[in-house]
Amino acid sequence: MKASCDPVQTLHEEPAEAEVVSHRLMLRAGLVRKLAGGVYSYLPMAVRALRKVEAIIREEMNSAGGQEVLLPALQPSDLWEKTGRWQAYGPELFRLHDRHERAFALGPTHEEVITDLVSQVIRSYRQLPFIAYQIQTKFRDERRPRFGILRGREFIMKDAYSFSVSEENARQIYTRMQEAYGRIFLRLGLDHRMVEADSGLIGGNLSHEFMVMADSGEDTVVTCEKCSWASNIEKAPDARVCPVCGSVLESRTAIEVGHVFYLGHKYSTPMETTFLDSAGKEVPFFMGCYGIGVSRILAATIEQSHDDKGIIWPVAMAPYRTAVLPLGPGMSERREVLSLLESLESLWPGESYFDDREIRPGMKFQDADLRGFPFQVILGDRHVDKGDGEVKIRRTGERLVLPLKDIPALLSARVQGILSES
Repeated sequence: MKASCDPVQTLHEEPAEAEVVSHRLMLRAGLVRKLAGGVYSYLPMAVRALRKVEAIIREEMNSAGGQEVLLPALQPSDLWEKTGRWQAYGPELFRLHDRHERAFALGPTHEEVITDLVSQVIRSYRQLPFIAYQIQTKFRDERRPRFGILRGREFIMKDAYSFSVSEENARQIYTRMQEAYGRIFLRLGLDHRMVEADSGLIGGNLSHEFMVMADSGEDTVVTCEKCSWASNIEKAPDARVCPVCGSVLESRTAIEVGHVFYLGHKYSTPMETTFLDSAGKEVPFFMGCYGIGVSRILAATIEQSHDDKGIIWPVAMAPYRTAVLPLGPGMSERREVLSLLESLESLWPGESYFDDREIRPGMKFQDADLRGFPFQVILGDRHVDKGDGEVKIRRTGERLVLPLKDIPALLSARVQGILSES
């Protein structure tokens, strides 16, 4: 990607409306723009990061036995009335009527819809277990949308639903999903904790949240650093010592990015959704549901991973892995630079952001730091004339001067090392 072909410019002024770091940096780096309160448009670099997050989620969901579906965002009220959530959800549920005065909701979640679908396609225990997932835009009429995409009225989620013949199998899938979520957040390079949590409006009697540790988080978790037990403070408001090992607990702020629920018959019973068991008897499905805030992950990552210069993207979700920064007149056209760019393209197709703009070097450095590319390849006359280039590691600030021909191998080794650790 050439910067000269990128119409999105960075902002060097602090956005007055931004209350938290992620909102400020996403605006300044040209990732999002506000349309209305709690509603944002995603610009190309944000979409690239989203797609990388989604790809990792899909890989892990598929490995855990999930099958991807796509469910309607527009949901008829009668499904929600069957489960009692049409009233229970309150004003956060976007409600509308069609021209025939039939009531609908814009889905904040899809338990009713998937349960209705499964009732149409699964009739026998021989078809179970079944795990369906989707990645889709959700809607919630937040009373006070704030913090950019951290608390919006429209957001992207991965939601998965499991249907089992028994409680034992449903709990096995619940554990499998916990493990899959752990792998997802580890691969994304996030410092996270799985904590015991309340089930809220989703329901069920067992749930865990996945929290990204961040100073600006609206949630508080208590954690045991000795045995890794953790809980949302709402679930354990008086906890002072670990119930597992007796160690003193620590309190930390965090951002919720995932939530898993064991539902049992919470939805299958009121919706009369059954299958035939091995004895030919009609029995309700044992269910679980599992959500990840895909768009929220971007903001939570920035809250956790930034400095005073800008974003520090983990390699796994960076819009581009490398920023190539030719400095000075004519450097963008030099044979050595174009040859290096070709080598990087062969190594990682589409992963180099080539800043070919004729602007001051300092502005290129500022934009590369602000946008958080994991690696910067700096190409000035002093080094290129000797066949060298400079590599800057964004996270550590480390700088290395080495022959141009060796730069792709160095970057490849660094990335492999980072990804293997996750």
